[in-house]
Amino acid sequence: MAQSVQIPGTQENAKICNVIGVGALALIPFYLWFFWYRMNKELAVYGQSKGTEECGTSPGKSLLAVSLGALIVVPAIISFFKTHKRLVAAQRLAGVEPLSGWVSLVLYFVFSPAWLAYMQSGANPIWEGLGSSAPAAPAQVEAPAEEAPAEAAEAADAAPEGEAQA
Repeated sequence: MAQSVQIPGTQENAKICNVIGVGALALIPFYLWFFWYRMNKELAVYGQSKGTEECGTSPGKSLLAVSLGALIVVPAIISFFKTHKRLVAAQRLAGVEPLSGWVSLVLYFVFSPAWLAYMQSGANPIWEGLGSSAPAAPAQVEAPAEEAPAEAAEAADAAPEGEAQA
């Protein structure tokens, strides 16, 4: 299943999802709407936590564009391209290799479920970086603190013996 990771500086969570699972779920009618809202919300919250609006501000508008806007076609296509742009901006902020726009474009027109999986594969490294950085920092800080007294005690034990022999 999906693993939730808290976005630093917020109360919101991002989900690290199985890419194949996203592609399979995309075959279910209306899953795109759920996925699209979640993806845009996570990106917007991540952008706000980084102090930028580059990653989007209104996931509801993106959802509206791909649902009701799809009747006109143009708003949905604009939302698809803008969300890709938001994802690339978030990847840049996270220091992750960005998705290829050409691969994304081809997948979008050839097989949309694979395209959604590709978009999720671009978001996962961002969220994995958040998940690995939060628990790792306290463990790295605490581990040397616990080892340092033991090393200091060994050094203190060794010093008197060396002084006694000299």
